[in-house]
Amino acid sequence: MPGRLILTSSSERVAAALAAGGTEGIDAAPRRNIAPGQEIVVCPPGRRLTSMRWGLLPVGRVNARGRPVMETIVNARSETVFAKSAFAGVAGAVVPADGWYEWTGPARRKTRWRVESADGALLLFAAITDVWVAPGGAALPQVALVTCAPSPDVAEVHHRMGVLLAPEDVETWLTGSAEEAAPLMRPWPAGRLTVTEDGTGDLTGR
Repeated sequence: MPGRLILTSSSERVAAALAAGGTEGIDAAPRRNIAPGQEIVVCPPGRRLTSMRWGLLPVGRVNARGRPVMETIVNARSETVFAKSAFAGVAGAVVPADGWYEWTGPARRKTRWRVESADGALLLFAAITDVWVAPGGAALPQVALVTCAPSPDVAEVHHRMGVLLAPEDVETWLTGSAEEAAPLMRPWPAGRLTVTEDGTGDLTGR
């Protein structure tokens, strides 16, 4: 389940992979340690690349005192993404990445694994997005990745993975109905990902 992303491809390569425009609005610097809470590149409906905060505060969700719930959702489960009221009104989006990291093992001795496409292609993560409006009125575009059961390639390092889309399925995810998008939320076929040991510990300084 992606907790850190890698995006080192140029903005031109990202735009070409998604048949998208708007590269002037995104950070083109290579990034090898993208964490939740940071701005990430997103392709929403309309295919104009933009930046959004990785982490979704459910729009309209309040606690018993009527105050907004501030619990951030980084990854949304595919099994409930179309059923939970917290996700009502969200739109489909795609998050491009060159890979992501997973960790295994005991605390302070965790082995870090880098997961990438076996053929070097850009990975296209299915995501959901909306705009959260703070009590003061400030608008925050936000995004969360959608997860599913792992493919055989990933199963040994994590019990979940992000839903990955083929280029020909991007438009269905962005603009299709829930019924049309549901079949896309399945593990990536075996053999399409490589999992490489990438050291130990966190990614401080990378």
